[in-house]
Amino acid sequence: MIDLLTVHRSPHRPEEMVRGAGRVLARYDHRTQDSGNVSWIVRTPEADLFVKTAGEDASPPDGAPTPLLDHAARVALLRTAVEISRTVDHPVLARLRNVAETPTGPMLIYDRAPGRLVGVPSEHRQDPGSSYRRFAAAEPGIRLAVFDQLLDAHRALAAAGWVACDLYDGCLMVDLATTRLTLIDLDTYQRGAFPNGMGTMFGSSRFMAPEEFEFGATIDARTTVFTLGRLICHFGTGLTEDLADFCGGGAAGRVIARAARPAREDRFASVGEFADAWSTARSSTRP
Repeated sequence: MIDLLTVHRSPHRPEEMVRGAGRVLARYDHRTQDSGNVSWIVRTPEADLFVKTAGEDASPPDGAPTPLLDHAARVALLRTAVEISRTVDHPVLARLRNVAETPTGPMLIYDRAPGRLVGVPSEHRQDPGSSYRRFAAAEPGIRLAVFDQLLDAHRALAAAGWVACDLYDGCLMVDLATTRLTLIDLDTYQRGAFPNGMGTMFGSSRFMAPEEFEFGATIDARTTVFTLGRLICHFGTGLTEDLADFCGGGAAGRVIARAARPAREDRFASVGEFADAWSTARSSTRP
């Protein structure tokens, strides 16, 4: 039996290690994503774990999509995820338990997050039973509690210098029974402001700021503010995008409207400023 929580280097490939650690509950590869990463949920004697790797340094299987990034770039992003875990201690961030070096790069071993992933493939977004629709229709108190956690976590990330990239509903694991949020897949976050070197950056266009489509534009805290505002608007209005439907009331709705303004200079200058304004607005509506 392989103990994934204590092994730090192994000559074995990740698939062998995972299968030697316990019962594989799920495998995520080219059949469910185009990143090139390969991940597993594995039940071990200690706990249920989520294991993430950069996949193989090889051509994709026949019929599989070509990964968006090559193997070396995927490895670099996993090391960014490790750096985030080491620089920011916040209960909303997925808990990284161990990193094991293997012949194909690092294996990141996390606690399995409770709840369900809010983001679903576009063809499932109309399904009322999907986690996407269920979160959007959840009681206002549940959604607001999740938004509070989302902003508080990003306050901590921003304080450590991290700028959000590719933040979308596929990063949100929500347990509706406990209102607990877990943030996952923050590998593409970057330390400090940087220029848009791609033109159209990674992300979901539903939540991306205008500068994420403009080559050479500055990506910084105001960009993070926009994406957070769009996420909260999208789900806080029950998907209508009309702030008259916002579950947090008018004052909080006005804060969200400012966060998601197209012009950078019209938004909050920092995540902390946004979070403070949100907290003040929320306090004014609590009984």
